[in-house]
Amino acid sequence: MRHFVGEVKTCVFLFRIRSHSTSSTASSEASIDLTKNDRHSSKKHKSRKMDEVERLAEMERQRRQREAEQRLIEEETAKRIEELVKKRVEEELEKRKDEIEREVTKRVEEAKRIMEKQLMEDLEKRREKQREEERRREEEERKKQEMVEKILEENQRKIEEAQKKLAEERLAMVEEQRKIDEERQRLRKEQEKRTKEEQKKILGKNNSRPKLSFSLKPVI
Repeated sequence: MRHFVGEVKTCVFLFRIRSHSTSSTASSEASIDLTKNDRHSSKKHKSRKMDEVERLAEMERQRRQREAEQRLIEEETAKRIEELVKKRVEEELEKRKDEIEREVTKRVEEAKRIMEKQLMEDLEKRREKQREEERRREEEERKKQEMVEKILEENQRKIEEAQKKLAEERLAMVEEQRKIDEERQRLRKEQEKRTKEEQKKILGKNNSRPKLSFSLKPVI
């Protein structure tokens, strides 16, 4: 790379030398022309104006020629510099081809590693979210199950209480029925006893009456 910069500086230096040489030559020629014109001015007084015009025309022609040469030199220098830069860039790229490929490979691997890491993190986040959702569902199911069990226990308790109350009421009814039956039995016995006593009284009174005789007649 340093060698490349040196060559560029050399081209610029040569360009400056050519430009300076052209300018010096033009100045020298102008000085010579002025000297000659001054030397022969006395002899050629009549044609002085014509010579001055020609001299100025020549100077203008030379100036244009120098400008054209300078432009050509500048264009050529720029072209060579561009070609040199292009060449050096290609050479540097070729020299650094393996290095660039290694750097590209390194960056690709690094990007791949970062992407894989990101994907793994995203996957783990999704898994954790699924686990959290599963835990939430399990907790909801557990609460629902506990609620159902509490409801069933409460219903069972109410059923047992109702059955107990019904059994107590039935037992009370049986006891009441027993008492009613006993009372009915007692009343019946008392009634039978009174009936027997009354019959005895009636039979006792009937003993003083004559005996009645009954006979059966044959049926015709």
